[in-house]
Amino acid sequence: MFLQPNSLTVPTEAHDYPEWHKGRAHYALWYLEIQDPELLDYLTQLRNQFAPYLFQPNTRQFHITLYICGFLLENEARVNFDDDFSQQQFQQQLEQLKALELKPFHLKVGHLNSFNSALFLEIADNENSLSKIRNLFSKSSQEIAALDYCPHITLGLYSQQFESDEIFKIIDSIPQKTFEISINQLSFGIYQANVLQGQLTTLHQFPLIQHHRENSQEIHSCCN
Repeated sequence: MFLQPNSLTVPTEAHDYPEWHKGRAHYALWYLEIQDPELLDYLTQLRNQFAPYLFQPNTRQFHITLYICGFLLENEARVNFDDDFSQQQFQQQLEQLKALELKPFHLKVGHLNSFNSALFLEIADNENSLSKIRNLFSKSSQEIAALDYCPHITLGLYSQQFESDEIFKIIDSIPQKTFEISINQLSFGIYQANVLQGQLTTLHQFPLIQHHRENSQEIHSCCN
């Protein structure tokens, strides 16, 4: 999972993955949008510094993945695969969030690090807010994820095999910053399954305030 010394990065190959998406279009997840201007500038600078090592185009918005749902089904479409995600499951998660009455919380954005396949910034959840939400979501659907959850902000996927020591050398040479960010809402959205590192489209935003029912707002999209 994490990149180790004296090893190689795992590259992302630029081709379609039909064995994964099986013709399905929209992959859904809950995530946290990054809105702090100073942090966004810092993330952009880091992404630009590592551009020669990262898969291009690299256009997906900076975000923190909260829960991977799977392929979003339209309306009352029948579940055919174990990684399908129905509208009913989405509505169940919304009701669970309303019952939780989660208030805004804070996260700490830490240092640069690397998975075998991607460069990222570490996230510290000292209030265990993300764990509470994830445990709640798991009651209505099983997360589509092969690895243990590690909150982070992805800067990009590696384009080729690179010596890990070269990556670590660059990481060590960069003056790094830390941030504390306030999370005031959760976002539910999709990306096109056949577009590598394509844009996220937000379908629903769930504000973390006391009166959830009056303030939960839905964004209409192509797959509703």
